[in-house]
Parts: sequence; structure tokens; C-alpha cells
Amino acid sequence: MKRTSTSIKSETDWMRVRAMRDRDIDLSDSPEITPELFARAVVRRGLKPKEPKVQLTIRMDKEVLEWFRARGRGYQTHISSLLRAYMEAHKTTEAANAKRARTAGGGERPGIRRVQG
Repeated sequence: MKRTSTSIKSETDWMRVRAMRDRDIDLSDSPEITPELFARAVVRRGLKPKEPKVQLTIRMDKEVLEWFRARGRGYQTHISSLLRAYMEAHKTTEAANAKRARTAGGGERPGIRRVQG
């Protein structure tokens, strides 16, 4: 069975679009995008689905928890984001350290000895 293309060739005049200046674009039928509206936007199309969160109990300093809670709604997500950034930074550091350890000692791999002859 032969596959048929589902793509439709664009009829957009891209040369004209590239030549347009911002003030030439008619936005009269578009609602104003406010920071609040943009903050609530969710883009999902084409992205992998979010992995479900895991509920856990953790002990932390009262002052730290109060500070995060004072930041308002989404404080748990913010904590998770900071922990993820910390994890990613340390993954990079650990990978670099492992690479340095492999290349130290003249490039020899563990368990392999050079034979002199």
C-alpha cells in the first residue's frame, strides 16, 4: 500500500511575511495577551506527556517551608524544580568527574594491562 502525503503545500507568501514590520500586522481580532494569561498557558502538543508526581513525606526546616509557602500557589512545584536543577547540575559534574577518572593514567582502562615487549 502506497502512503500518500498528508502535507499540504503552504500558500503563504513568506517573502511578504518576512518583509513585514511589527506595526504592519493587524492584531485587531486578537485578544491582548497579558502576563497573567501567558502564565496560565499550557502547551502540550508534540511534547512527551508529563511524568506523574510521586507523593512523599519529607522533613525540612520550618523556616524553609514557610518561605516557600509565602511565595504562593505552586510552591511544591517550585521546590521540585529547584531539586531537579540541583540534580541535573550534579549529573553533569559527576559525568565530567567520571570522564576525568577514565582518562587519568594514560588512557588505560581498568582490568587491561599494557604488555611491554
